[in-house]
Amino acid sequence: MIRLRVNLQKAVEAENYALAAELRDEINKLEVESLAASANALVYENIQYAFRLGQKGRHKVFVYSGVICGMDPVCCISSSLRESACIDKLTRGSNQPFYQVLVDVHVDPDLLVAYVPEENLLAPDGPNKGRFDHPYLSFLFYGIDAAGDFIPIKQLREKYNRPRHEVPPIDEDA
Repeated sequence: MIRLRVNLQKAVEAENYALAAELRDEINKLEVESLAASANALVYENIQYAFRLGQKGRHKVFVYSGVICGMDPVCCISSSLRESACIDKLTRGSNQPFYQVLVDVHVDPDLLVAYVPEENLLAPDGPNKGRFDHPYLSFLFYGIDAAGDFIPIKQLREKYNRPRHEVPPIDEDA
């Protein structure tokens, strides 16, 4: 941008107004794109996710259980993958949070990670301390909290700017 402004100034000083007009238009276009990108960033900065890192859930359609290990404010896959996955046919389309979900290897050993729209995820009704196995668990999570959800490592929480969430164990002696 600075280079364009310097070139614009040089074009004006050289009285090359045709070049100056082209550079002015290019600068205006970049400023509009920058403003639009800033507005989009602000919209997504405060997005509310229905699920949190480490939370267990179930896919509404395919019924496998999984653990949230990542999240995007909107669908971030290529247009060809969107088309093959029929993302536009979803009730909320691609403009909803999407989650990276570790899939339980006992349910589907061939599907390690799924990219799931928020509308297709169901949270458990209560604590879910049932068995869940996946080869990436030890890399992404410390362990399990009292509700049966996984506690994400610091690097994972920082990547998604999410706070640590952990249900403490119930002290039965109190």
